[in-house]
Amino acid sequence: MSTPTFNQIIETYKNVLVQIATAQSTGSGFYVAAYDIIVTNSHVVGNAAEVTIQGKQIPRQLARVILKDDQYDMAFLLPPANLKLPEIPLGATEALHDGDAILAMGHPFGLNYTSTRGVISRVDRITNGIQYIQIDAAINPGNSGGPLVDAHGHIIGMNTFIIRGGDNLGFALPAHYMLEALEQYKLLRGTPVVRCSSCSTLVSAETIQGKYCPECGTPIELIPLPSKAPIPDGVSKRIDDILHALGKDKDLARNGFNQWEVKQGAAIINIVYDAQNNLVLAEAILCALPKQNIEAVYLFLLQENAVMTQMSFSLSAQDVVLSTLAYDADMSFESGKAMLEAIFVRSENYQNRLVQEWQCLPRMHEEN
Repeated sequence: MSTPTFNQIIETYKNVLVQIATAQSTGSGFYVAAYDIIVTNSHVVGNAAEVTIQGKQIPRQLARVILKDDQYDMAFLLPPANLKLPEIPLGATEALHDGDAILAMGHPFGLNYTSTRGVISRVDRITNGIQYIQIDAAINPGNSGGPLVDAHGHIIGMNTFIIRGGDNLGFALPAHYMLEALEQYKLLRGTPVVRCSSCSTLVSAETIQGKYCPECGTPIELIPLPSKAPIPDGVSKRIDDILHALGKDKDLARNGFNQWEVKQGAAIINIVYDAQNNLVLAEAILCALPKQNIEAVYLFLLQENAVMTQMSFSLSAQDVVLSTLAYDADMSFESGKAMLEAIFVRSENYQNRLVQEWQCLPRMHEEN
């Protein structure tokens, strides 16, 4: 069988790559069909019982964390039922050599399906007693949990950490660690477990002895129940509560730390709490300016700005943006609810009007 090109590998892996978001972070993961498991880093899921996932063929939804292994920075997620995605093999790391070509894949900074090429700088870099594959391919925050792929299209590792300030110093956990955990977990599928850092025993709520591993006595912190998962506080919690009151799924809306994304008709509203500047900003990119009759659109937007309060139109390059903001200290539950409800309703209405009446161009959205 011929060796696939890197372009073919990238197109295949787009189907198994998963975006992951919690209230604290965003990251990547990938689906391993042979075990029907989504694999990612432990630090990506943090202390969450459930995380938001999304993929090309996976609608945005919550997924249960079913394994945490902090020693190897590894976690498993329970995928939706009856997924029919390509089967990607876990490669044999014993055959790797320094200088081998690789692809690092994931969603850095939320940029979907990003791939960077490079080589293995060192195949057996040992850190804290664990082997890592050192690579020179650029990986960034958000790449964590994504697959490291060889020239044959096999997963040889999971992108795990970088050295900040280093020149493309990235490190991936070799596939044999993941394969060992997947094999160990097979008979416990669906049961949330924590892998003991001392003896590698999989410990569940049924087998834990008090707060300790039943085999070696190491302290164990179990994965929380979904109802007991950590929740945000302060302004972040207030925004969650407002979204819930407006009939939105606050957990699915989460798009990372202090960020939310809400779909209203064809419009997508992004909400950001900028704690450093004490601002809550909600904005919707509605559409692009038309090819003709732009002056009439400008006049319409200016007229609307003249009569609107606490909301305004602006342009970002060719995009028409509707936005509103408030100081966090001034945003009570009621005022915040009124603010977000207004932009939800108006963004959908204005998006329809601009496209239908003014021939603006519907916004192109990135694929999931």
